[in-house]
Amino acid sequence: MDAASRDIESIRLPRWGRVAVGAGAVSWLVFNEEGRAVEPIRRFLIDFVARDNRPGSVRSYAFDLLRWWRWLRVVQVEWDRATSAEVRDFVLWLRVATKPRTSARTASAATAGTTNAITKKPYLDDLYKPRTIRHSNAVLRSFYEFWIESGSGPLVNPVPLARSARRRPHAHHNPLDLYGGEGRLRYNPRVPRRRPRQMPDERWNELFAALRSNRDRAILALGVSNAARASELLGVRGVDVDWGDQLVRVERKGSQAEQWLPSSPESFIWLRLYQSEGPPLDPQAPLWWTLRRRDHGAGLAYQPLNYEALRAVFRRTNALLGTNWSMHDLRHTAALRMSRDKRLSLRDVQTILGHANLSTTADVYLVEEEEQVIARVQEYLADREERAKHPAPTAVATGYEASDLAVLFGGGQA
Repeated sequence: MDAASRDIESIRLPRWGRVAVGAGAVSWLVFNEEGRAVEPIRRFLIDFVARDNRPGSVRSYAFDLLRWWRWLRVVQVEWDRATSAEVRDFVLWLRVATKPRTSARTASAATAGTTNAITKKPYLDDLYKPRTIRHSNAVLRSFYEFWIESGSGPLVNPVPLARSARRRPHAHHNPLDLYGGEGRLRYNPRVPRRRPRQMPDERWNELFAALRSNRDRAILALGVSNAARASELLGVRGVDVDWGDQLVRVERKGSQAEQWLPSSPESFIWLRLYQSEGPPLDPQAPLWWTLRRRDHGAGLAYQPLNYEALRAVFRRTNALLGTNWSMHDLRHTAALRMSRDKRLSLRDVQTILGHANLSTTADVYLVEEEEQVIARVQEYLADREERAKHPAPTAVATGYEASDLAVLFGGGQA
C-alpha cells in the first residue's frame, strides 16, 4: 500500500498473532498464527531481558511490537523495510483508532470518556492516549536501534528524532558530561497537563466507611499511610510486618529492593482485627487472603488476594458512592499529606515513595488544585503583611545577670 494513498481512518488491524508466556529466559513472546515465535521480536526481547528489565516491561514491549506487526501486515511492508512514513501513518492511526475489546462494555458504556462529578477524575475510554503513543514510539525506536547495531536491520531508524531548524543538536553540550538523551521523537504527541489525584479527607472518610471487611480497611489504611503501591502491598508476607516498630517491608516495583515503610498506628489496629478473623498467620505466606470456591464449587477455601480481587473491592465501593477512586489515588494522597508537613522534607517524601529521581516526586505526585495553592499563598501574604505591621521585639540574650546589663546600658550603678 502506497503511503501517499492510505486512508488512515478506514484501516482496521487484523486479529493476527498473540502475546503469550515464553519459554526459557524470556517471560513473554509474540507468536504468529502458526504458534511460532516471531523471530525478530524474540531476539530483541532476549537482549531486552539481558539488560535486567522486569517481566512486566517485557510484556508491555511485546504488546506494542505485536500491534506494530499487525500494522505492517495491513500496509504490506516488511519490518526491515519500514520507513518514517509508516511510523508517521501509524501514529496518525493511533490517534483516531479505537482499542480492541474482548467483550462489549455494559455498565461502563454510559460513563466512558466522561468525568466523575465527585472525584473530578475522567473515566477511561477506548481511545489510545498520548502517553500510550509515546511509549509505542519509544519501543519501536529501541527495537530498530537493536537491529541497526547488530547490522541485520535497516540502515536508518524509521522512528526519527525531532530536529530543530534553529540550532544543531547538543550544540552546547559539555563533552566531559554524559548525554542525557538523544532528544524528542518527531511524532510524539504532546502530553496533557497532569490532573491532581489527591483524595480530600472527607472523601477518604466516606470511602473508608463504605468498606465491608477488616481486611479491606487494613490494606487501604496501610496504603494511605505508607504510600506503597498496590502490587507492593499485595506481596507482603507475615514476616514483612514489624509489629513493635510499626513497619511494613515491601519489594519495590522498579528496583526490586526491599524497603521498610513506617505505617500509622490505626492501620496496625485494623491489621490485627483482620488477622483475628482470617487463617492462622504463617510468616512465609502472603498476608492477604480471600475466600473463593475452588474446582467449580468444591467448597470455600482461602486463596491469596490478587490485584483483580482488590480492584473488585473498589468497584463495589465506587458503585455505592458514585465515585471512581483507585488504589493508586491513596498513594498520591499520602504523598501530598507528607509534603505538607513541615517536619518532612521533599527528600523524605521521595524516599518513602521509592523514586529514583526527585523530579518524579515533585512533578507527578505533588500536583494540586490551583485553588488550594492560591488559598495558601494568600494566607502567606496576609500573614507576612501582618508581621510587618507588628515587628517582633528584639530579643535579649539569656544567661546574663541583670546588674551587669544595667551597668552596660546605663540603667544602674556598679
